[in-house]
Amino acid sequence: MPLSEHHDEDSNESPINSEDLTESAPSSTLIPVSTLESFHNFLRSPNCKTILALVGAGLSASSGLSTFRGSGGLWKQYNAIDLATPDAFLDDPGLVWQFYAYRRHKALQAQPNLGHYVLAKLSKLADINFLTITQNVDGLSQRSHHVPEKLLEFHGSLFGMRCTNFSCSYEEQNNYNDPLCEALRVDNFDQTDALPFLDEQDLPHCPACKVGLLRPAVVWFGESLPLQMIDKADEFIVQNKVDLMLVIGTSRAVWPAASYVDIIRNQGGKVAIFNTEPDDDEKDCWQFIGDSAETLPLAMEPLIGKLSPNTSISNTSRTT
Repeated sequence: MPLSEHHDEDSNESPINSEDLTESAPSSTLIPVSTLESFHNFLRSPNCKTILALVGAGLSASSGLSTFRGSGGLWKQYNAIDLATPDAFLDDPGLVWQFYAYRRHKALQAQPNLGHYVLAKLSKLADINFLTITQNVDGLSQRSHHVPEKLLEFHGSLFGMRCTNFSCSYEEQNNYNDPLCEALRVDNFDQTDALPFLDEQDLPHCPACKVGLLRPAVVWFGESLPLQMIDKADEFIVQNKVDLMLVIGTSRAVWPAASYVDIIRNQGGKVAIFNTEPDDDEKDCWQFIGDSAETLPLAMEPLIGKLSPNTSISNTSRTT
């Protein structure tokens, strides 16, 4: 069963006031010196051995990807939530596939940013027990060469498909073909003209049963998160004392962030939040305000060293 909610306990580390700003921070990011020093000291201490990262859409925004509700072109005319449901797929699978073909194309145009590479490098540290839970479906974490066994894609992936035939269990992962099929070929994904109606026979079909339509392997509204994903996350939290939780580009008010933050605090763990806006309700954590593609590399420097876009992501130990 998934972990239940826990009550907050006071952290033995008080919040950091915004005093002097570090000169080493990027120009668009202002981090108090005391915040950075306190956080770096904790990372260097023997008390930081297990880290859990929770990632949301804010990290992908740094790669130029709009939020789910911020689709452009023709798709501005639609409510994205209405297209991301099982009922929408039953009603008009062609339209839903056209929407996801657009999202796949945009995700493939984007590149992982330094924030993704920070997490990828953390996943390869030999002396850190690490797990990333991403709520994003854009595949950018995977494309940053994050260790697959240390990455949970809670909401699935745009680049996976599964059969809709109840008697068929076919699943496909890491399909980066663009377009997926000739019917989904679009010359200009930012066009505002209506797309043609697509017949079901022209859409991706299951190569195993030859009957069922394939659908995107993402969690739609009205569907439950995969139980195996929740179990793996729960197992990591229960079996390990999580020393530090990184909340990156997402609100802790959104499940499962809130429950995980509370549980880890109950275990005595610390929390660091990386968002573009401060959370005034958070009084016992580190807050790094700004572009997480800038703040995360700076904050995690004691463990991974200085990171550049050309940094080789390989097995390593923590930086000394």
